[in-house]
Amino acid sequence: MNKIFISIKCTMIVVLACMITSSASGKTHGGQGKPNIVLVMSDDQGWGETGYNGHPYLKTPVLDEMAASGLRMDRFYAASPVCSPTRASVMTGRHANRSGAFGAGWSIRPEEITLAQILKTAGYRTAHFGKWHIGAVKRGSPLSPNSLGFDESLSHDNFFEMNPELSRNGMPPERIEGESSEIIVKEALKFASKVHDEDKGFFIVVWFGSPHSPYSCFEKDSAPYRKLGSELSWRLGEIAAMDRAIGLFRRGLDEIGERNNTLLWFNSDNGITIEGIPKEQQKELYNGHLRGHKSQVFEGGLRVPGIIEWPAVIKTHRNTSVPCVTSDILPTLLDVLGIECPEPDRPLDGISLKKLIVDGTMHERPTPIGFWCYDWKPERKNEPWLAANSLNEMTTMTARQEEQLKKNPDAKWYFKNARHPVANTQYIGPTAWIDGRYKILINRGKTERYELYDLERDIAESRDLVSQYPEKVETMVKQLKAWQKSVENSLTGADYVNNTTSNVNN
Repeated sequence: MNKIFISIKCTMIVVLACMITSSASGKTHGGQGKPNIVLVMSDDQGWGETGYNGHPYLKTPVLDEMAASGLRMDRFYAASPVCSPTRASVMTGRHANRSGAFGAGWSIRPEEITLAQILKTAGYRTAHFGKWHIGAVKRGSPLSPNSLGFDESLSHDNFFEMNPELSRNGMPPERIEGESSEIIVKEALKFASKVHDEDKGFFIVVWFGSPHSPYSCFEKDSAPYRKLGSELSWRLGEIAAMDRAIGLFRRGLDEIGERNNTLLWFNSDNGITIEGIPKEQQKELYNGHLRGHKSQVFEGGLRVPGIIEWPAVIKTHRNTSVPCVTSDILPTLLDVLGIECPEPDRPLDGISLKKLIVDGTMHERPTPIGFWCYDWKPERKNEPWLAANSLNEMTTMTARQEEQLKKNPDAKWYFKNARHPVANTQYIGPTAWIDGRYKILINRGKTERYELYDLERDIAESRDLVSQYPEKVETMVKQLKAWQKSVENSLTGADYVNNTTSNVNN
């Protein structure tokens, strides 16, 4: 039974010589050609920070319309309560700890196989716009968007605000005037239109810098929320601007005739944050009564808005309470498209949601979901994964870094990733394990302390059931530790043994 949790794998046979085209030559559901794929992700947006999830002030008409017409995923989870690991999970289908992307500013490894690489090989034209944050975006880095499968990119190493500095295809950053969400959406539409004219399919990743702190927006966007305080009004204004940009993108797809057969998947990279919001304004932050926030494995740090639109297939509104996670994105899309996993023996942590999205027949998740905030501090003394640290250098500055540069013009910032030659046996760091309606949390200090919650009856995680269900606790803890053992094995680099194109020492 533990094999289910130790290694969730792709089961299709690899046909390396097969190049699958994504044009109308291959028919899929509804008589359409293989769909275009668009992944849209906000930055630090909480589950409750949408109109459709009951926010008392915020207006998100576009997201509300998507939730009312597509598949609304009420228990959608970021794979991590912080940004970089979640982004790694989207690109690889694996928990980020497998590749050493432990937290913000930690990169994945060049040996990982990304969704962009797979879809590019399958004939899709690929592009990334916005926040990257799983490796340096500059040309020459083996972890840039262009090195990891994207034909084109206009990207930032981290988060960005109004008038952002962005790197086009790894070149030195250029400053672009305007509202950041609108800027990257317009670039995405240009790419979609160009690929449409080429009669090919596109895979586009739009990762917004909003609503990450520090907050900035147009006056018109913050004005409706000014009574809540300046910082919070700017935060909500960033979400409003992002919502408007998503609407612009959807209209643009309509205009080129691609919206009907485009699978658009929206979610946030982690739960709500209190960063940059003064204490007196935090009482007005709304996250649907979820406990906790960013950086914590409570629901408030992990549960995020999740919506899928695909008009050709999802013809009527549905909503689901099946637990889903960002690690599911890669295996789901490969299953929907009928594309084989390049290395079927490499462990994945996500599962295919095709039966949920296409067939509407998935009513329970067959496998649990693991969350693990790795204690990365000891890793900093280990040998770096990339021998040349210059390959890890960030070149697109955040607002905070720009302020620091004024004091120290020679300051530089780098992504981190370290070798981990021997698997640990003490799995330090906050962890959680979700199996259907139940969630267990483990806090490890001098002793292990467990908390168990029934999320169907207690969304706020306020009633600990550990003493009532000792057998369930024992079973879930055993499953979680088996999964952690598998993750630790991957972290040593064991999954890359048969990789003949290693970039470790480049």
